Amino acid sequence: MAALLMLSAIPGRAADDIVKKGLSFGPLPIVAYDQDKGLQYGALLNIYNFGDGSWYPVPKSQWYLEASFFTKGSMLFTVNYDNRTLIPGVRFCINAMFQHEKALDFYGFNGYETNYDPSIASAYYRIGRSVPYFKADFTGEILPHFYWKAGYHFKYFAISSFKPDGNTVPTLFDLYLANGTIPSDQANGGISSSLRAGLMYDSRDHEAAPSRGIWGEANMEYAPGWLGTSTPYVKYYAAFRNYLPIVGDRLVFAYRLNAQGFIGDPAFYMLPYETILGYGYDRDGFGGYRTIRGIVRDRIQGRSICYFNTEMRYRFIDFHLFNQNVGLALSGFFDGGRVLQAFGGGSLANENFHLAAGGGFRFIMNRNFIIAVEYGVPFNAQDRNGTKFGSLYINTGFLF
Repeated sequence: MAALLMLSAIPGRAADDIVKKGLSFGPLPIVAYDQDKGLQYGALLNIYNFGDGSWYPVPKSQWYLEASFFTKGSMLFTVNYDNRTLIPGVRFCINAMFQHEKALDFYGFNGYETNYDPSIASAYYRIGRSVPYFKADFTGEILPHFYWKAGYHFKYFAISSFKPDGNTVPTLFDLYLANGTIPSDQANGGISSSLRAGLMYDSRDHEAAPSRGIWGEANMEYAPGWLGTSTPYVKYYAAFRNYLPIVGDRLVFAYRLNAQGFIGDPAFYMLPYETILGYGYDRDGFGGYRTIRGIVRDRIQGRSICYFNTEMRYRFIDFHLFNQNVGLALSGFFDGGRVLQAFGGGSLANENFHLAAGGGFRFIMNRNFIIAVEYGVPFNAQDRNGTKFGSLYINTGFLF
């Protein structure tokens, strides 16, 4: 009984879990799908270090390596390292990434202020983009569950007009260049070199698949010219996430509220990025799998934006398979977001919340590695990317 009590007292660990020790390797071929990017193929490797097992299911350190290609012209190479013991009392996260998008979604600025016409060839709503990215972030505890964060982030943007098969076609990006909405000195991209600092409160019982607790954070990003930034800016970011157990840790209601924006107008290529400070890396696309499921990727771009996610999660079975802890879960969600402040002096007379709903299934291994299948349906045809219904995603992890 004493052993069972000790195991169940560790956040995120069930009494009947197989306790993992040492290194755990999770190599997998990638065969996934994203409605916005197409079929994804490649390979990933998760390496978890659980030490003597006393930390399980929290790894002492972990590596994540991925090489991915998408049938709609994207590629992603990333190496992420996360360590909780290298610097005493400090969690250290570094990431190096290269992302190339031959045909990145570009539906204009300020949400519904830019009309989307699905009868126009999709090439009109595309641009080319390549981004090498590096970050180093540090997190330390101030009080129980209360943390400071600080880090450095660098991105180089190479932007180009979309040219399918080398041919020049008129695009929305070209129109914005011609009428001055996008300044000529931003047409080919530029550099973002920034310092970030913030505060976080985190009482989740488990990081990868929480069933209770609060996770809130607020941070500022400072990208001055003297640090190398092409178009200097200051950005703010705030997020609140809450996990409410309804039936033990099996049925959980989770929600996320997010707001972020710039002080002054930044370069247009900075708009679609979420400002991550800590584990992980900056994700782009307000609309799409990582932010507002069902809404077309990058549909929501403005000087400031907000969005929300609500989700009911039901883990209906747990079992052991090949000496691994496995769980299966179902979910239903309702997501939405909108532009709060217009970019480039534009209007918001027509802007409103972009809403979508859907559901999903998850395969959870060792409470850390999660395969997700989700389908989201937008309420407004302006957010549907020309599809009759919604968007299918096959990917990894919980959204938040």
